[in-house]
Parts: sequence; C-alpha cells; structure tokens
Amino acid sequence: MKLEALVKPSVLTQPVYEPGKPIEDVARELGLDPAGIIKLASNENPWGPSPRAVAAAKAALEQGQLYPDGGCFALRQKLAAARGLGADQFVVGNGSNEIIELLGHVFLGAGDEVVFGAPAFVVYKLVTLLFGAKVVEVPLKDWRHDLDAMVRAITPRTKIVFVASPNNPTGTANTAAEQLAFARALPPHVIAVFDEAYAEFLAPADAMDLRPLIVEGRKVIGLRTFSKIYGLAALRVGYGYASAELAALLNRVRQPFNVNAIAQAAAIAALDDGEFTEKCAWENRAGLAQLEAGFRALGLEWVPSVANFMLVKVGDGARVFGALQAKGVIVRPVKMYGLPEWIRVTVGTPAQNARLLAELAVAVQR
Repeated sequence: MKLEALVKPSVLTQPVYEPGKPIEDVARELGLDPAGIIKLASNENPWGPSPRAVAAAKAALEQGQLYPDGGCFALRQKLAAARGLGADQFVVGNGSNEIIELLGHVFLGAGDEVVFGAPAFVVYKLVTLLFGAKVVEVPLKDWRHDLDAMVRAITPRTKIVFVASPNNPTGTANTAAEQLAFARALPPHVIAVFDEAYAEFLAPADAMDLRPLIVEGRKVIGLRTFSKIYGLAALRVGYGYASAELAALLNRVRQPFNVNAIAQAAAIAALDDGEFTEKCAWENRAGLAQLEAGFRALGLEWVPSVANFMLVKVGDGARVFGALQAKGVIVRPVKMYGLPEWIRVTVGTPAQNARLLAELAVAVQR
C-alpha cells in the first residue's frame, strides 16, 4: 500500500506556502557573493532587531537548558500594561501565524465559511482549507478591503472574517472608523479577526483601537507580531488580544511551550524600545517616499502604501523578479495573489532602495 493511500485526501490538495528566498539560497544557486545580495522580499526590518531585544535574548540564552514559561506570564503582563487590557486577554504564539491556525482549531470545520479580501495574506486561505472550510474571497475595491461587500458575503455558515489593515500584499489600510463600523455590522455568529501585523507603521491617529469593541462584547480579536517593526522575525513571536473568553479558548488548543524563552525575553525588552520603533517608522516613511519618487521617474504604476512594502507594476512580474535576482536583488513576485504583472518590494535602507531602483530601471527595459 502506498503512503498516499493512508493520507487524508485534503492533505494531498493542500496548497503550500512559498516564502521569499533566503540570501544563502540565492547566492548558492546563482553563484553570487552573499555579502552583495539584498533581500527586499519578506517585509523584514532593514534596520535589524531592537537593540534592547538583542541584549535580552543573549541573556536569556544563558539559561537555555530550561524550558520556557509555558504560559508566557511575564510577556502577557507586559502586553497588558502596554495595551490597557488584562493579562488573561492575550494569547501568545509562534508568530501571529500560529494564532490564525489556533482560530482554525477552535472554530473551523467542514461546511463552515471564512471571508477575506482578494488579494490578502495567503495564510488565511491555507488555514481555511486545512480545516476543511470554504474560502469566500471578496475582491478589493481601489486596492482596499471592500468592507460593505464583505458584510454582504456573510451567510449563516460564516464563522470567521479576516481584515488585514494594512493589507498584505497591497500595503493599503481601511480607516479606523470604517473597521469599527464593519465590526459592529457583523452578525453575532461571526468572529472578526483584525490582522494588525503592520499597524505600528501607521501614524498613531490612523491606528484602530479594538478595545471599545471588546468592551461591547463583540467577537473580535486583534493580531500583532514582533517580526516587523521590532525586527524579530527570526524568533517567531506574535500575539492575539481579545476578550478573556476568546483568549482562553485559543490557549486551550495551543501547544505547550509554543514560544521559546529567548523569543519571550526579546519581545518583553522590545516593548520598551520606543526609540528604536519610532526611528524605524520614520525611516520607513522616508523609504516609501524614495521608492515612490523612483517609480515615478521610471514611469511605473504603484500602489500607495502605509506599510513597509509596496506593489509596483512591472509588466512581466516573473521575468523582472528573475532579472533582479540575477543581480543580487531579491523581491517578491505576486502571481500567487493574482497579480502576475506586479512585484512586491520591501522598503529597505536608502542605499538598498537606490540599488533596487537602479537595477529595476534596467530590468523593465529588457
């Protein structure tokens, strides 16, 4: 008997996530010097990790023989103080991706429906399919979530609706007022998941505050990550915040010791590193302006972004991706999102942005 005969049929058709290529892989495949390669594909922080987080991680590693705090007690206490919520209103995960999967464990099964934008973060679709639920995609409107259409897409079978703001891969955001109205328009059988992975790049006045919805008893959860503005992508730590009841359900299905001690220590310290995050947000805004000016000079269409990446239309996205990669500039093709003529570019340092624009000028002329 072949192994495939023993596998659940859904596993054999499950799509596989394809991450941006690591620098080492590109260097090996193309015979390039790793030191000369820049990666602008995965929305990583070009300014590195929070210095306070690095120091805390090094100290935590000295106790590497011990298991981590399985309940992330100290981190949840720190988050509670920072966000003005109770420590029992948080669930900490191996990146916010894990929280998306936990939502599937708790709420999704065959016959259920999940609503999200198109295009939006591909993991929403992967988790929906993993649990045998039905994908309901609602096209974006002017590159932003069409929240009215998403409400209309809700049926009695809908369990979860995802809204990412800023959205990946477009970099666009709905206003806080629009999102609050959307959440209040949902029927009581729907869980509203607000993915805020890039929220720290927004101006404070533009960020949404979910706490009023939580106080009202709405079935909502916000997702945050330490991978982006805090620069801790390698450590894989994120969190969700919601009502204590919803957080408890997610913690019930969470694996023991799902977040390692080094990541927990780094995340706690990163929350105190306001100087670093403010610098990164400022540099990011400058980088967005630099890229916009460069795309304008090249006569290319782009999507105005409030995140740390941009979509730019280059014609044949796969060809331009390959041409840039051959020159040691890694970007992200977005054909998987239904955008074969576009690439997604992470905002880098000024020097990295300038190099990208110089290589892009050559690539789009071929």
